[in-house]
Amino acid sequence: MKIRRTVVVLDAADIEAESAFWASLLEGTVEKDDDWHSIYADGEWRLGIQLAPDHVPPRWPDGQPQQQMHLDLYIDDLDEGHRRVLELGGRLLKASDRPDSPEDFVVYADPAGHPFCLCKSPQG
Repeated sequence: MKIRRTVVVLDAADIEAESAFWASLLEGTVEKDDDWHSIYADGEWRLGIQLAPDHVPPRWPDGQPQQQMHLDLYIDDLDEGHRRVLELGGRLLKASDRPDSPEDFVVYADPAGHPFCLCKSPQG
């Protein structure tokens, strides 16, 4: 079996808000169907957003329902990323514990409540 593509799919009750958030954050575009939106960035399919009217956001880090997955996005400037996430409607879940570390990260939730991290990109 050869896997030709993998795409992360996020469930959301409001796929318009969810897809707009991710397309803006990834500096991409949205292709829309009735109950499915595809997010493209740099000419590649990056995320799927699926309509789930009864979606219940996970309670991070240890609530009910529990987090089942999250995304790590590696960026050069965490301060700029922080401003951008909040401006687009994301929510801060956990600030950095170690801002001077090369492994620094900050935890957010997207509009549907899915946790994700902005991580300091390794210099190189």
